[in-house]
Amino acid sequence: MNTKKQRINIITLGCSKNTVDSEQLAGMFPTEQYIVRHESSSPSDVVIINTCGFIGDAKEESVNTILAQAEAVKQRKNARLIVMGCLSQRYQNILEKEIPEVNAYFGANDLRQVANYLGANRIEGGYHYKRKRSGAKHYAYLKISEGCDRNCSFCAIPFIRGKHHSVPMEELIEEADYLAKKGVKELILIAQDLTYYGLDIYKERRLVPLIQALSEIAGIEWIRLQYTYPHGFPEELIRLIATNPKVCKYIDLPLQHITSGLLHSMKRNIDRSQTLDLIGKIRKTVPDIAFRTTLIVGYPGETEEAFRELREFVRTQRFDRLGVFTYSAEEGTAAYRLKDDIPEEVKQQRLETIMEIQQQISWELNQERIGKTEKVLVDRLEGEYYIARTQYDSPEVDNEVLISAATGRFKIGSLIKVVIEDADYFDLFARPL
Repeated sequence: MNTKKQRINIITLGCSKNTVDSEQLAGMFPTEQYIVRHESSSPSDVVIINTCGFIGDAKEESVNTILAQAEAVKQRKNARLIVMGCLSQRYQNILEKEIPEVNAYFGANDLRQVANYLGANRIEGGYHYKRKRSGAKHYAYLKISEGCDRNCSFCAIPFIRGKHHSVPMEELIEEADYLAKKGVKELILIAQDLTYYGLDIYKERRLVPLIQALSEIAGIEWIRLQYTYPHGFPEELIRLIATNPKVCKYIDLPLQHITSGLLHSMKRNIDRSQTLDLIGKIRKTVPDIAFRTTLIVGYPGETEEAFRELREFVRTQRFDRLGVFTYSAEEGTAAYRLKDDIPEEVKQQRLETIMEIQQQISWELNQERIGKTEKVLVDRLEGEYYIARTQYDSPEVDNEVLISAATGRFKIGSLIKVVIEDADYFDLFARPL
């Protein structure tokens, strides 16, 4: 009897939500029959690409990855290539015609179908929590809901991922407890909109009770919130961030723009005045909060005056973290019907202008942190430095704290206290206490 294990390599593109999907998929394969790796360079029998199809650049990266892997799979006898995720959810018929070398295409929510296609008829463990992890072992993303009921004019997520669907609280607590027992110290809560959690299954917002329950799990030291929505932002959530010591003083609140007319066109259900009121309320209640936001430049109808308003908004609000996207017209969205009237070179210039302003703000804010004592989570050893983060920094997208390896040896995943001794635009340099 042939007992050779099937080797599977999962390549994940796009956001942290895709990362969770890939980890959940990997956990479905019984370990006595399969060897599952993430982003492996080792030879494999099956390559699964979990694609992103959100904006133009992401779609291009996904297509290029599929083409490269299709060529690589040709060189291995009987190897198979599977494509899943957002890109194939949106464009499966086109992809099947254009890239027929792929053995099978699946959508964004077809994890069980992928596992069954590869023969994993006995799904191992619980679907939501027994994940085969990728990357760092001391922090993990916890996806508390799928899909979105919002109707932002530029966003394709609702018709890619479907309507909002909350994961029951008991399943999330069980998943978080499992992760904590595996060494996870930081939970990063993710969803299309965290604040909407619970409305579909409990008929009320239940994010605050969920966070309170998660904070009681032994081993969990930090809980970080990513992807909240400004309209209807719960005041009790602001108070929770201020009072619960396990909740990081950090908020990720994509605002997209500040001009009321554009916000109305974007279907954001909030105007300039309400946006400023919300920012002020959060900062008054949590004075030391790290504020991350995301903006779109080049949206249809963004005049020079509207861009100046956005530019001054960035200058005066002095966000701790800020990302910018150029507008991408996406089929199926409400904004796709609008004239995409901003030339690409203007969009790029506007992006660069905002990021230049933000870079200077980041440098100034980092200079203010010199001399302060911070608790940091040690992420990795890289060359001559340990790379760590404060509670004000999310992995992969925010500032890092560099600690010279000559000052001591530190366990990856440990929390230590440091003094900030120097800073540049996006990094802090510290010595341990």
